[in-house]
Amino acid sequence: MLTLLRDTRKQAGLKQAELSDRLSKPQSFVSKYEIGERRLDLVELREVCSAMEVSFSDFIAQFDERCNQLKYSKP
Repeated sequence: MLTLLRDTRKQAGLKQAELSDRLSKPQSFVSKYEIGERRLDLVELREVCSAMEVSFSDFIAQFDERCNQLKYSKP
């Protein structure tokens, strides 16, 4: 999910600082969850999606698709 969060932010044309401003959080908040130092709960993930102007359900569908790809690509 880390790469999906980062990729989605970049596709939205946002820098970490811009997203953190939208979330009213420090830039380190975004940085930490993008590198895996911090986990997001569902409420936070929904807020992040909203701040990136991405549908929460679409994000979850992409996440599920990536998980399935990893699951089926393992030998």
